[in-house]
Amino acid sequence: MRLSLYIARRFLATFALVAGGFFAILWLLDLVDQIRRFPGKGLSDLVGLAFLHTPGTAYRILPLLMVMTAIALFLRLARTSELVAIRASGRSALRTLLAPVGAAFAIGVFAVALLNPIVAATTKRYELLTGSPIVSAEASTLGGSGGLWLRQAAADGQWVIRAGGASEDDRVLSNVSFLLFGADGRPKTRLLSTEARLEEGRWVARDVKVWDLAGGDNPEAAARRQPEMSIESDLTLDQIRDSVGSPETISVWDMPGFIARLDAAGFSARRHLVALQGELTLPLLLAAMVLVGAGFTMRHARFGQSGLMVLMALVSGIAIFFVRNFAQVLGESGQIPALLAAWTPPLAALMLSISLLLHLEDG
Repeated sequence: MRLSLYIARRFLATFALVAGGFFAILWLLDLVDQIRRFPGKGLSDLVGLAFLHTPGTAYRILPLLMVMTAIALFLRLARTSELVAIRASGRSALRTLLAPVGAAFAIGVFAVALLNPIVAATTKRYELLTGSPIVSAEASTLGGSGGLWLRQAAADGQWVIRAGGASEDDRVLSNVSFLLFGADGRPKTRLLSTEARLEEGRWVARDVKVWDLAGGDNPEAAARRQPEMSIESDLTLDQIRDSVGSPETISVWDMPGFIARLDAAGFSARRHLVALQGELTLPLLLAAMVLVGAGFTMRHARFGQSGLMVLMALVSGIAIFFVRNFAQVLGESGQIPALLAAWTPPLAALMLSISLLLHLEDG
């Protein structure tokens, strides 16, 4: 038990050094990027924006940080011959790995339960401070009977759009209300349509009722109906999907309720479901990354080829990281089920890494 605690303590200390070093590097790179993007802002504002944006970047590369931590730990243990002493005491490789794997799993649980809400809050704040004015940063679903709120630029003001539901691909909105505000902030025109389709550079609304709010005291008396009406728009399908609520800005604790509200409002919640399942698999993925790093570097330094083994461990970790992201993209597009997209990469990485360890260490 004392030996396991020692290894776990060494692993956590190494992870703190690796994570802290990468956070500092990412923050400096992000600060340079903020200076280039917003040259008119003051240095204090830019530093704050970098601190808001960097946690999200560091959180996304957490599996890669875990691979580097495992590589650094086992290389150090090999060079000090501590691995030789541990193996000479009768401990197998898998039993030795229980402590670092357990620590990585605990880090994953901590990241999902506590860091994820913090990252979601900082990312949302960053988007509010730097987001595009075309799509409203406050767009969201408001309960089961609510809908989606969008905002887009107009020639002489702006349109505020509310939709009660959407098609599977989010391209066709139903029960749509368009409200045009002039440059003075006063409403000018209101449109109510049963259906509006987003086409190239325009909305095509069908079965439209039009009210001229600036034309007289009784807009209802002058209201007219049109079978079809075209409204210019510079919105894109990706902007509409992001306005529903980017998964990165929603805490994992709030995600189930948000998914339920999206389903009740008729919008696709596939992206959010894949993101939720991906967060739930994070502890398992971090544990698998430790096993991947150990499989290539948990060997005595006198065997040589340490550089090659480190390179193979890094390549394997990066490959798993990108396969996981690719699977999530397939899940978000509906090519494969959400559960399969989220759980297959970490489970496959875990089984392959255990097989590698059994072959190299105990085979």
